[in-house]
This record gives sequence, C-alpha cells and structure tokens, in this order.
Amino acid sequence: MVKYSSEGFIKELGEKEIFVFGSNADGAHLGGAAGIALTRFGAIMGQSEGLQGQSYGINTMSGLDTMKEQIMRFLDFAKSRPELTFYVTELGCGIAGYAPEQIAPLFKGASENVILPKNFSRIIDSACK
Repeated sequence: MVKYSSEGFIKELGEKEIFVFGSNADGAHLGGAAGIALTRFGAIMGQSEGLQGQSYGINTMSGLDTMKEQIMRFLDFAKSRPELTFYVTELGCGIAGYAPEQIAPLFKGASENVILPKNFSRIIDSACK
C-alpha cells in the first residue's frame, strides 16, 4: 500500500508499514526523512531510536559505531515483527555524510520484511557476486 511522491519519497503507508529514518541523538526530527517521519508517520520529538508510531528511528549522527549498533537492533526488531513491513530510507547518506557503500552492507542479511532502497540493494547484490 506504500505510495510514493513524484520525487520518489514515501508519502503514505498502509496499516502495517513502517518508515525507517535517520535521526540524531536528541531526536530532533527537523528536516529530511526525520521531518517526514515527524509530520506524517508519528515520530516523537525527543526520541532518537526505535518504533515511534509508523516510523522507526536510527541515530545516524553519533558516529558509525553507534549507527551499526542501532541497525543491528533494528534488524533484530524487524525479524521479531514479521507482520510489519519496514521501508528503509537511505539513512546516513544525507546530512550524516556517509556514502551508500558504507551503509548498505550493514543491512546484509535483513529479513524479508525489510525493504531497502534500490541503491542499497544494488550495492549488497554486487558485493555478493
């Protein structure tokens, strides 16, 4: 049921669909995907990580090690919730400044209910060849 804008951004979700976005340590969801999560999908100002309405935050602004830990927790969470579908944005690749080649491999082995951006999937697929 997910619906995209003409620019390719998620603008609507079905009942059991979750928007996965990059946040900062303060959970100040002021712009980019975090702003969309706040205004459209129930993100909670002040909460940086975890399920928030129809969104799930991952802190991308406190260093790669923090992001790796939170992605691992997210992947475990998603696996434990097979009734939900998680749409991951290209988190960490905007204001956080990481390249998709640095972030995409962190999602390798994600469960089937985790939908990755095309760019992440392409990078993971090419690494497996």
